[in-house]
Amino acid sequence: TCASSAGRAFFSLSSIMPKAPKAAAAPTTSGKKVAKKEDNGLFEKRSKNFGVGNNVQPKKDMSRFVKWPKNVRLQRQRRILYQRLKVPPTIAQFTRSVDKNTATEIFKMLNKYRPETKEAKEERLKEAGATKAAGGAAVQGKKPMFVKCGINHIATLVEQKKATMVVIAHDVDPIEIVLWLPALCRKMDVPYCIVKGKARLGQVVHKKNATSLAFTGIRKEDDGAFSKLVDNVRSNFNDRGEELRRWGGGIMGAKSQEKTRQKERAVAREAAKRMQV
Repeated sequence: TCASSAGRAFFSLSSIMPKAPKAAAAPTTSGKKVAKKEDNGLFEKRSKNFGVGNNVQPKKDMSRFVKWPKNVRLQRQRRILYQRLKVPPTIAQFTRSVDKNTATEIFKMLNKYRPETKEAKEERLKEAGATKAAGGAAVQGKKPMFVKCGINHIATLVEQKKATMVVIAHDVDPIEIVLWLPALCRKMDVPYCIVKGKARLGQVVHKKNATSLAFTGIRKEDDGAFSKLVDNVRSNFNDRGEELRRWGGGIMGAKSQEKTRQKERAVAREAAKRMQV
């Protein structure tokens, strides 16, 4: 009786359990020969494993995920705002600087008239003091010619018409420091130009930055080159005062421009349908 009950239990379990799937028939390869890949002994396959603790991950451009310093973020946001918003003509004129060739000639001329450094001035004054202490007469040379810096000093030179050309940086911050200078130069008929940028102007006068520089005198050997520069600058800036008074900005991003184009295409399609009807 025990054996018969055990047999019935086994039979019932075997009927409940799922049956194993039948093995698929092996494909017949009769009449076809499988070509074996020839292993090249020179080049071995070395597959990489990029899991934790294995091969070094490949380099990726993570600049989009970097939290940049606050000053960098402010610079980029300001640049985007100047593109998106409508910018008044007085501010927009600082986005139109001289071309590369003219800028190169201007900086060549500026570097010829760099002021003396602090060390050179100390050396000159020491020599003059030593000569005077020895009983000799101090050497009276000609007044040195070099570019002038400092916004207040340049404003005075322009008002007195002593400046022969004024060079203004395009990226002064706050912009209100030099906002009025182009109008003053046009009123006093002093040639002016806008160049990139304040750090490059600062290098000329041995400073970190310079808002603007001014020429007050030129040596005889540089008269021809300087007069050509002045004519070029006057024709591009002083004589184009009204033309430069244009609003800037209003340039939207790529996504906004694409949406605007899609709307225009949809409007054009609607108009075409109405014309057909």
